[in-house]
Amino acid sequence: MSITRLGKMLAILAVLAAAFLVVSASAESKARIVRLSDVQGTVQIDRAAGDGFDKAFLNLPVIEAARVKTGKDGRAEVEFEDGSALRLAPDSEVDFIRLALGEDGQKLSTVQLVSGTVYASLHPKNAREKSDQFLLNFGRESVTVSEAAHFRVELADATATLAVFKGKLSATTPSGQFEVAEKHSATIDLGNNELTKDDPARKDTFVIAKNYAAEPSDDWDRQQTDYHDRYAPASGSSISSPYGYGMSDLNYYGNFMTVPGYGNVWQPYFSGANWSPFQDGAWAFYPGAGYMFVSGYPWGWMPYNYGNWAFAPGFGYVWQPGNWNSWNALPVVVNAPVTMKVPAPPVSGRQTVMVGRGLAANPAMGGTHRLTINPGSASFGVPRGSVNHLDRLSKTMERTARPVVVATFPPAPATSFGASPTTSTGLTAAPHRSSASAPTRPR
Repeated sequence: MSITRLGKMLAILAVLAAAFLVVSASAESKARIVRLSDVQGTVQIDRAAGDGFDKAFLNLPVIEAARVKTGKDGRAEVEFEDGSALRLAPDSEVDFIRLALGEDGQKLSTVQLVSGTVYASLHPKNAREKSDQFLLNFGRESVTVSEAAHFRVELADATATLAVFKGKLSATTPSGQFEVAEKHSATIDLGNNELTKDDPARKDTFVIAKNYAAEPSDDWDRQQTDYHDRYAPASGSSISSPYGYGMSDLNYYGNFMTVPGYGNVWQPYFSGANWSPFQDGAWAFYPGAGYMFVSGYPWGWMPYNYGNWAFAPGFGYVWQPGNWNSWNALPVVVNAPVTMKVPAPPVSGRQTVMVGRGLAANPAMGGTHRLTINPGSASFGVPRGSVNHLDRLSKTMERTARPVVVATFPPAPATSFGASPTTSTGLTAAPHRSSASAPTRPR
């Protein structure tokens, strides 16, 4: 074979190899970003920037390799693109091992429960041509979710307890695979899972029960689920979005309306004519992306990452939905007043830089207390679902231009999970329900 011919063959092979690498690299993209959607009490986050754990705030992006943990008084929720949620009870930690997109656009998620208790309310897409995948690992065990399900996993000493509130799950241990049906639970002896497959005792590594025992954070989990069930499907938005994260907050904290020349837009309650959407927040650093602007408002996710803000004379700032195929790491503003300066990210460094009142974290959930909502606050510091009729309060403030003082309370679940008092393993459990009345939805 001539040297010239050999050179051509090597060149062709190099091109083919490069093409193969491109296809392999594009087969699974790492572009997904999900939302830290609720922060109560002591919560920390490791943003995978090499700086370890730092204080967590509402609306911080969660990326692949990030970690979230709660303290003794802490609770947190992470919301995925489709509106599914993962919730951490006190003294818990989870690692987001994988947040990827498959070659057909399906969302591939793997989360490791390191310690404590986690709740998952998931409704992944499950079409023939595209199927989202969610995997929850704990120890050497894992739970696979391919259809809508709501469940809890608790790690305690050498035991893991899996309780299924809705749907069904497929669980895998070193000794085999088994299913857990709705309103059933499984107790897994993590110590026995060290046994080899040849050991006859491996069949005793888990026990299925026809019910489950209630846990202290069950009511809180149900309250959050009820909040999303009430507000996520609220009518009036009339926007066509492929994303569900943040929709509950948009429907609770503000309203959609039609503004001539601007179309269908959204505006938060208690905003006022002098309010700016960029007066409260922070710049947070993320590896590979640099600084991202993070809103300090409880509803501040979707309006800052998609679409754009616009200043409409006579209305003030409104959010125009759209641009769903792109992610806004920096603020996007249309028709801004000449006096407004769009915030710019820090030119160097990695530290979180606060803007205005900065970022917010709600206090640990407690009893009823009073809250003052000020004009121009845009609901900054108002825990979600904690105040009835925000729309009416907003109209009152427009007339009086004065702060309003309200009583706040955690939203109560509309229904119970239906756990009966006794499981088949002899565990005693209180029924999962609350006597408190559910909050009235703003109209």
